[in-house]
Amino acid sequence: MAEKWEADSSASFVRRFGKSSHELGQTSGNSSCPDIWELDNGDIAVIGSDLTTSYEGRLPEGVSVDPGERLVIIPRKTILAAKADIPDA
Repeated sequence: MAEKWEADSSASFVRRFGKSSHELGQTSGNSSCPDIWELDNGDIAVIGSDLTTSYEGRLPEGVSVDPGERLVIIPRKTILAAKADIPDA
């Protein structure tokens, strides 16, 4: 059985995948959410709206949000802008 993955809270931000929310016209002022970042350990940090509670009762079969996890929504525009920066493997 595979080891359970655990997030490393000591990992640092390395680079943004895609464009900032300001560049995509998704925010104004000092707000910079949503965003996608690569961490120095290779993991990915996603900043978005926490909609865990809204989706709790309608997750697809086999999908769960474990304690300590959150379901985060980001705009389609954000992930499409990041596509070119995400490695294939």
